[in-house]
Amino acid sequence: MEFTKNLARVSALALGIAGVLAYGDVHAAAFQLKENSAKGLGRAFAGSGSAEGDASVIAVNPAAMRQLDGRQVQADLSVISFSADFDGEGRYLNGAGAPISGGNGGDAGKVAPVPAAYFHLPFGENDNLHFGVSLTAPFGFATDYDRNWVGRYNAVKTELEAVDLGLALSYDVNPYVSFGASVFVEHLKIELGSAVDFGTVINVGAQQSAAAAVLAQGGPPAQAAAAAAQAAQQAAALGFSPGSVDGFSTIKGSNNEVGFTIGTLLSPSDNTHFGLSYRSKVEHKINDGEAIFDVPDNAAAFLAASRPGWFVDTDGRATVTLPATLTFSITHKVNDKWTVMADLTRTAWASAFDSVVVDYASNQADTVLDFGYDDSTFASIGADFHLSDTLTLRGGLAYDETPTSYAHRELRVPDETRKWLSLGLTWTPSDKIEYNVGYTHLFVNDANVSTTSSTGNRVIGAFDVGGDILAASVNYKF
Repeated sequence: MEFTKNLARVSALALGIAGVLAYGDVHAAAFQLKENSAKGLGRAFAGSGSAEGDASVIAVNPAAMRQLDGRQVQADLSVISFSADFDGEGRYLNGAGAPISGGNGGDAGKVAPVPAAYFHLPFGENDNLHFGVSLTAPFGFATDYDRNWVGRYNAVKTELEAVDLGLALSYDVNPYVSFGASVFVEHLKIELGSAVDFGTVINVGAQQSAAAAVLAQGGPPAQAAAAAAQAAQQAAALGFSPGSVDGFSTIKGSNNEVGFTIGTLLSPSDNTHFGLSYRSKVEHKINDGEAIFDVPDNAAAFLAASRPGWFVDTDGRATVTLPATLTFSITHKVNDKWTVMADLTRTAWASAFDSVVVDYASNQADTVLDFGYDDSTFASIGADFHLSDTLTLRGGLAYDETPTSYAHRELRVPDETRKWLSLGLTWTPSDKIEYNVGYTHLFVNDANVSTTSSTGNRVIGAFDVGGDILAASVNYKF
């Protein structure tokens, strides 16, 4: 009966917080977020699936709930400060390489909160069964450039939010072997905004139509080329040349899907723990998305006659797959003062996030977003130093490999490999309550880009990317 009452309370609490997260400002600098624990942040998330005393293991490795002491709730809040400043230029490839007007976009980053919450309840004979609830944001990013910047045809606004509500169970075979699993519901929300170069769309479309008409009548290629050149001149005379008429497009969509996490915790001794966990990929099929187009009147009139059904507000479909991860974690207590940890995570981006195709319900051709991500590795080491019964200090280092590459890097996610330097502390004023603070500074390589939009607008340059993360949490045992 007590278990049922506690389950009802925590389920209501979790659903309430889920509503706040789902409609709140859950954005961050990186696509994949590890920011689910202030204690974990302080040691660069070393020991994320094997360390004791951190309820975030409910989401990372449910089997590690064996390391939690009794009934408890934990609330975390991480604040990410992300900056991305571009230095470079743009060119109209369909306009003889003429420069694209506009500035460098301003700082595309932002300061954003990432909350998390957990509940743990042991039950069964000798408390060898564990129930947990987690609420986390495992993926998310946001960039927002000035509307008139040189890269506006590639990207202006990008937002992706993924929020997970998970239920976990684990079983302790004995004090040294545990197995666990969780099922989570993931809410995904996406918005992509960019300028549309209608001057190029109409000019190039007129050239293609003129050339196709000549070829259809059996005319030679030279005659088709001449007809295309004449059509380009006529379109330009009407005001339609590359960069002459700009509009805007916004693509939105959301979806709920289910995923799972499984894991084990093996302890060859009371002081050494090995955690291994697998989080499934989640395939979001967005069937009720929408595309909104802001088209200048002169372009709308021309398109209505030449390309009916193009660039009109419409529904759309797309499949967005968030990748699976495999995490290996080690924690070893050296003595009463020192505990050391390490983590290794492999993220399967290549099989999940190669490209995203937006299929419009209108006559318009599909939009293909080519990401070309590679699998990536996150590796970290860290340590806790128990200064006293009430104060613990910690630190960590990490190498966070980017899934992007120069060949595929685009302006929506100007990401590069990061190195982490992390510090943190825990204050435990009583047996029932604990406070944690963590801080990480990210050292990021310059993100070089050379990318071309679907309308032949090329952007070349580099991003100066930086980031800092500050987190705090409270854990209460009852």
